[in-house]
Amino acid sequence: MAGGRRDWAALGVLVLPVLLISVDMTVLGFALPYLSEDLGPTGAQQLWIVDIYSFVLGGLLVLMGTLGDRIGRRKLLLSGAVAFGVASVAAAFATSPGMLIAARALLGVGGATLMPSTLALIRSIFTDPARRRTAIAVWGAGFSGGMALGPVLGGWLLEHFWWGSVFLINVPVMVVLLVAGPLLLPEARDPRPGRFDPLSAVLSLAAVLPVVYGIKRFAEHGADPLAAVSVLIGAAFAVVFVRRQRALPDPMLDLALFRDRRFSASVLTNMLGVFALVGLLFLVPQYLQLVLGLRPMTAALWLLPTTVAGIAGSFAAARLARRVPVPRLIAGGLLAAAAGFAALVALGVHGGLAILVAGMSLVGFGVALSETLTNDLIITAAPPSRAGAASAISETGFELGGALGTAVLGSIAAAAYRAGVPGDAGETARETLGGAVATAAGLPPAQAEALLAAARAAFVHGLQVSAVAGAALLAYTGVQALVLLRSRGTGAAPAHEPRRAVAPRG
Repeated sequence: MAGGRRDWAALGVLVLPVLLISVDMTVLGFALPYLSEDLGPTGAQQLWIVDIYSFVLGGLLVLMGTLGDRIGRRKLLLSGAVAFGVASVAAAFATSPGMLIAARALLGVGGATLMPSTLALIRSIFTDPARRRTAIAVWGAGFSGGMALGPVLGGWLLEHFWWGSVFLINVPVMVVLLVAGPLLLPEARDPRPGRFDPLSAVLSLAAVLPVVYGIKRFAEHGADPLAAVSVLIGAAFAVVFVRRQRALPDPMLDLALFRDRRFSASVLTNMLGVFALVGLLFLVPQYLQLVLGLRPMTAALWLLPTTVAGIAGSFAAARLARRVPVPRLIAGGLLAAAAGFAALVALGVHGGLAILVAGMSLVGFGVALSETLTNDLIITAAPPSRAGAASAISETGFELGGALGTAVLGSIAAAAYRAGVPGDAGETARETLGGAVATAAGLPPAQAEALLAAARAAFVHGLQVSAVAGAALLAYTGVQALVLLRSRGTGAAPAHEPRRAVAPRG
């Protein structure tokens, strides 16, 4: 197979795990009522079934990215595919909540090996800048497509099969990856990785896991002492981790990466863009279902234009970067997304689907355009030998940004909602709109109608306040990216470390 064709065939293989990971992030929400009826988990177990996947994935990304640089990114990818496939089967046939939680945790381990490996291998395969940006656009489009495919695919599977089918769909895709991967993917690693430091690995987990847990707990419980303590513990371990990396001759994580403004500014820009997008995606499905009264499947279909716009934004980034300076493009994408957020302020209780689709499409297009370019900057700012670690840092920022977006924008919306619901409505009704719907079901018709009208108006107001906050954040992020990235070129390798050879394909 000609080199060019082989490279694009390899990219097709690399998109498969990304597609599945993003599907897994969204498909479980539809299966939860069915598996809860079958397995009977407690409230705490149900939360862990949902959260343990992203919790473990986020905590292990840095460690797995660095491990891939040492042992080989293809080897790590294929090992992760085996773990992901085995965990999928275990989850599909789980007979207890504990078994399902353990299987979801193993899925997180597998996911943590897959994400940084795919982006790092793209860096190794596509050395031409234009072709690499196109490859990253395809990679990003796979992720966006999976996020949208999850609800639609989950809804269809649950109408025809049992809840375990949402996990079994992973298995044939992993089999294809395991068969095609050794044939099409090159091996790439750091030729001089130095000595592995087990204590650094432990400290990286001790730093990331408590922070991710604290943020998620804050999103679920609001101001909570345990959430604050968790974040502080993680921050303390992060300080110890950084000090140890500076002292080691062969650090697990090369902190010199952050001295390159292209790298550090791109990671921050990526995180804030995801922060806004994921926070919005937490609120909009509730608006569609609980305010406008749409069925879950119909609501998922109304979100498809956002995904199409995201895919278009990814490919537009690759094309426009040939003619427009990258910092301007990144800033332009984020400002377009900010305009989309601002449009959502016009949403109402009794309509607004056209406004929603237009605003969400702008957000999807702008964030995808920006992130295609920032991901390219992140992996090219790092030397080839550190591509796995750089990719892992980018993905960790993505996870933290998503968790923070849900926590912060969700809390802003929740505070505005609570302030708008009458005090005599009851605590359940004042907590969430779903709680208000459940409370109204037990009230006389007139009282129920009054409560639902007040609750829906309060939720829309909360969504509007969050939209203003998201618009301001994205506008700031766009201007910041323009200032920080414009002051440095975006094509050369970083000065702090020379390029080193990558192990040959094979």
